Amino acid sequence: MLTAKQHELLHFIQQKLDESGISPSFEEMKEALGLKSKSGIHRLISALEERGFLRRLPNRARALEVIRLPEGAKSAMHDHRDNVTPLRKAPPALKPIAANDIVEVPLHGRIAAGVPIEAFEDHNQLAIPAALLGAGDHYALEVSGDSMIEAGILDGDYALIQKADTAREGDIVVALVDGQDATLKYFRREGRMIRLDPANSSYEPQRYEAERVMVQGRLSGLLRRYH
Repeated sequence: MLTAKQHELLHFIQQKLDESGISPSFEEMKEALGLKSKSGIHRLISALEERGFLRRLPNRARALEVIRLPEGAKSAMHDHRDNVTPLRKAPPALKPIAANDIVEVPLHGRIAAGVPIEAFEDHNQLAIPAALLGAGDHYALEVSGDSMIEAGILDGDYALIQKADTAREGDIVVALVDGQDATLKYFRREGRMIRLDPANSSYEPQRYEAERVMVQGRLSGLLRRYH
């Protein structure tokens, strides 16, 4: 049997999802239930998870999915029976990404480290808003240097990279040269050559035979921390 607070939280979450497709924040849940701290919300969510009413979406913070509701949902505050009715779900393609959704991606290291991307070990993760990413797999690299400052990419920024082995003219890519030197540059073709353009007038473009350059991803976003 669910407690009154568990019922109240479950239906509050479902109401927010029905209204906007966005799960409420812990602060919103705390205020809606009149609790003094967020720790009480964590305990309620864990209890609802254990009972199979709620699920946290994997690799995402504060993104919740209501799996089922107690039978007689409209009178749930007065009827705490354990009989349940499966919740019909909208097709995934119709559900917007929650504005408070957080995704963790591998943080491989600094882009000027001079080693192949595959050589980085995935011990570190970077938590970022899901809205910054598109489709596909992603990883993050910490930018080192000023060769892309005119594109708004500064030393210490985190470049969010969509994994890819091809690029279109003018894409900003992670390019691996001679299997060892990774760099973040604009991708251009010059006949049978590849030109990697910086975004800083103090630097010259780099030209290589096409077989020497391997695209390892395309820039999809940028994350900057202010200290």
